Amino acid sequence: MPVPPPSSSRARHGFGHELRAAWRTWIVGALLPVYLLTTFVGTLARVDGESMQRTLQHGDLLVLLKYPRWLQAWGVPTPYPKRGDVLIFKGPADSPYSYETRWGIRYRPYNIKRVMGLPGDTVAIEDSRLVVNGRVAPDPHGSEGFMNDQPPVTVPPGKVWVLGDNRQLGASLDSRAYGLVHLRDSAGPANLRLWPRPSLVGPDASGN
Repeated sequence: MPVPPPSSSRARHGFGHELRAAWRTWIVGALLPVYLLTTFVGTLARVDGESMQRTLQHGDLLVLLKYPRWLQAWGVPTPYPKRGDVLIFKGPADSPYSYETRWGIRYRPYNIKRVMGLPGDTVAIEDSRLVVNGRVAPDPHGSEGFMNDQPPVTVPPGKVWVLGDNRQLGASLDSRAYGLVHLRDSAGPANLRLWPRPSLVGPDASGN
């Protein structure tokens, strides 16, 4: 008696098993490296708003480096952050200025500002000028504008004092409104503009 051929259901089962195996291989081989790269190394970030004018414009595309923040969190010696870094971060959780509401959901969006005070610095605003450690701070990126005077504050370890490049009154919510920013709330520095005019915009740039 001839042996019957394998049923079509078994053939479909075998094909499905191979498809699932290929799918798992594709996920691990393609998506996992992308996830690791964008989580721990770097990604792209787009400027939303006008608080960093004249340096950055709404819609500018930046390269956000995440590895300096992770190296610091893991205790690896790193020069991050630097004075003048363009930093992407979330505002302090205890400040109402750090929150927005969209579709009925209250959340803390990411901000982009410039690091002007490092841990150990004393920062103040006197006569509309930024004063760091008793001296008027060099400010090649800041636009002309009026800033309300603020008394000196000493930046503790693990925090920074940030300021938008647009110094016009009311143009930027930054450390003048919500105080010091904790580095654990930062995503990392974004000192390279990729589009539309590729250029350095951080401490190594001379201004735009």
